[in-house]
Amino acid sequence: MTITTAQPSADDVRQVLDAFLASLDKELRDINHKIHSNPELGYEEHKAHDNIVALLRTQPDVRVTPHAYGLDTSFEAEYSNSTAGSPGRLVVFNVEYDALPGIGHACGHNIIATGSLAAFLATVALLRANPSVPGRVRALGTPAEEGGGGKVKLIDAGAFEGVDACMMTHPAAGVMYNAADRGAHGIPYGTSVASAKFRAIFTGRTAHAAAAPQDGINALDAAVLAYNGISMLRQQILPYERIHGIIMEGGEKANVIPSRARLDYNVRSKTLVQTKALQRRVEKCFEGAAVATGCGIEFEPLNDYAEVVPNRALCKAYSDFMASIGLPQRPFEHDNEDAVPQPGSYSTDQGNVTQLVPGFHPVYRIPADNGASNHTKEFTAAAITDEAYELTLATAKGMAATGWRVLADDQFAAKMKKEFEQYKAKRA
Repeated sequence: MTITTAQPSADDVRQVLDAFLASLDKELRDINHKIHSNPELGYEEHKAHDNIVALLRTQPDVRVTPHAYGLDTSFEAEYSNSTAGSPGRLVVFNVEYDALPGIGHACGHNIIATGSLAAFLATVALLRANPSVPGRVRALGTPAEEGGGGKVKLIDAGAFEGVDACMMTHPAAGVMYNAADRGAHGIPYGTSVASAKFRAIFTGRTAHAAAAPQDGINALDAAVLAYNGISMLRQQILPYERIHGIIMEGGEKANVIPSRARLDYNVRSKTLVQTKALQRRVEKCFEGAAVATGCGIEFEPLNDYAEVVPNRALCKAYSDFMASIGLPQRPFEHDNEDAVPQPGSYSTDQGNVTQLVPGFHPVYRIPADNGASNHTKEFTAAAITDEAYELTLATAKGMAATGWRVLADDQFAAKMKKEFEQYKAKRA
């Protein structure tokens, strides 16, 4: 069918989405299972990359770039209505597919990938059905979300230049899904906490632990002292702030005074500005431990994840569509410039993207055994169920319908952009 108006009805859009995704059901189920059954850690997602690229290359007129932006496991796929006379606006769907060590796809990145790919291909179908509507749609492979900062590297490489809107959705269950929202199928207008990851390295001097301990400077002592100091600091931080870390290196033999200790830490707060202030307080614990033990101390920044800035216009369009297909979302004040997004306890590099371009990161609920939440083996099992797949396809339709409005509806796109410009002005 062809939609002839710049502002198509939800019924018209839904018919295209339903028919197209039904025709692609086998391929989408297949890619979902391939990713889930071959879990790969960040920047090592070679099978996922190759399988997704192979799927995308089967689609007519979709330009596919493997190993995009200097990242071996990133990719880019784009479709353009080149016959429309102008390039139009550009909508991007971010595709995540990295797993967690030991527990596989315990954050559901297999269905995140499936949902974003489905949304991309469904939006392509809408553009094909309407050749007079200018616009471009892109699927961007974003590796290493689980701590590796893939989107941060993609930002630095220019992957989001010229993007008008960027979307993805995320499954959740258990404590990751607010108990007050049990009657809703998703949280469209939600944010995350910001996160800063860094490494602390103590250097001391080796010595024989029995014969000449007085000649040593114990880097492990410094690590333990810093760890305990940070534990005491937690009493004086805000209720929503978090500090977590582990000792990665602290010596190799008990009878040798360790000359080197390494700790990896992660601090979180509501905004990246607040997070960096908390990081400085944590660093002082390390510096104090270095003074107390006579060790040297160095810090290595790993990556910073900013808080998600959900665009209300995008969230409202997505929420309205989801309600129209029988999956009502958590309500929010979509016309209130000062509306506070539903807070989340997680961090994501999608937050960095939403600081640069209008975007969102809705959470949707999938069932998991025993009330299990993300990052558990039970959630790994939940992420491959038929129900999780069907719910993911529903969110894909919601994203595609929202992306279509960005491409086809000038008034809606202007509202979205104005809201984002107002946010940037406040931030400045």
